[in-house]
Amino acid sequence: MIIIKRLRILTLIAALLMVGNAAKADLVILQYHHVDDSTPAATSTSVSLFEAQLQMIQELDLEVVPLLSGTRQALAGELETSRQIAITFDDAYESVYSAAVPILERFGVPYTIFVNTDAIGSRGYMTWDEIRELGKLEHVTIANHSTDHAHMARRTGEPETQWTSRVNHSLDEAQKELKRKLGIDEPMFAYPYGEFDEALEAKLAERGWYGYGQQSGAVGRWSHDTRLPRFPMANAYGQLGSLKDKLLSRAFPVPAKDLPDGVIDSNPPAMSFPLGEQLDANRLTCFASGMGRIDFTVTDGIVRVKAPKAFQSRRFRYNCTHPAGQGSFYWLSQQWLDRDKPED
Repeated sequence: MIIIKRLRILTLIAALLMVGNAAKADLVILQYHHVDDSTPAATSTSVSLFEAQLQMIQELDLEVVPLLSGTRQALAGELETSRQIAITFDDAYESVYSAAVPILERFGVPYTIFVNTDAIGSRGYMTWDEIRELGKLEHVTIANHSTDHAHMARRTGEPETQWTSRVNHSLDEAQKELKRKLGIDEPMFAYPYGEFDEALEAKLAERGWYGYGQQSGAVGRWSHDTRLPRFPMANAYGQLGSLKDKLLSRAFPVPAKDLPDGVIDSNPPAMSFPLGEQLDANRLTCFASGMGRIDFTVTDGIVRVKAPKAFQSRRFRYNCTHPAGQGSFYWLSQQWLDRDKPED
C-alpha cells in the first residue's frame, strides 16, 4: 500500500511539472510596415485588420509590453506564465502616424518604430517633427533601421573592407542621427528586408545591440540576441484565422545560435537540429516557402530538413512547428538568403 501511495504521489508530481512547463510563455513580436488600405499589399495591413488584431490581443488577455524590456525578460526566461506581445513598425511610414497611432493610443499599448533615417521627411514617410512628437511619449520607442535601408549582408564578390565601411556607416550614422535629433540611443536594430548573415550579427554584437529579423516565431530563452524573430503582420500573414496560433506561440526549444547562417551555399539548403527532450518527431511539421509541407528525416536524434527542389526567390524560409501544450505551438522559422539573386 505504501509503495502504491508513493507511486501515486510521484505520478502527481510529474503531471504538475508537465502542466507547469506547458503553462510557461514567451514574447511574441509583431512586425508592421504600412497600416493603410491603398499601399503595396506585400507590406500593408489594412486599417480594419490592424484594429481587429489589437482587439484579439485584448480579448486573449495578452500583455503588450515595450520591446526592449520584453526582449530582455524573454531571453532570460523570466516571463513564467505571462504571455507577452510587442508591437513594432519598420520604416516610419506616414500611415503609421496618421492611421495606426490613433488606434494604438485608444488601446493604450506601447510600440516601437524602427527608422531608416535618410528617408524621414520624404514622400510617404513621417517627418522629424512627427517622430519627435511620438518619441516624447513614454510608451513609444524609436530605434535604428539603418541610414538608407540598403541590403546589409555582404554581397557576392564585395571586398571585406568595402562591406565593413558601408555597414559601419549605416549602423553608426543612423544611431548618431537619432541621438542628435531625438536624444535617444536604444540598443536595438531591425535588419532591412530581414536580411542578415553571421558577419552582420557580429557587428551588432560588438555594439551590444539586439537584432530583429522578419522570420516568424516567439522570443524565449532558446532565442539569440542578434537573430530575434518577429511575425510579419501584412494582410497575407496577419489574418485572424491564423493569428491566435501566432500570438500564443512559444520559442522553439533548440538554441537559435546553433542554427545555420542564413546565407545559402547550396540550393535548396539543408537545416538540422536535435530533437532534444521536448520534441517528438511524430508531432513535428515542417514547411518551405511556396512549397507547403515538406518531409524531414531523423537520424540518431537529429532532424534534417531540406526542400525537394531549388528556390527561385532571394529570400525564403523553412518553418517547423510542434505542439507546446495548452493549444500553443513551438515555432521555428529559418530565413535563407540567396545573395546571387537581384536585390529588391
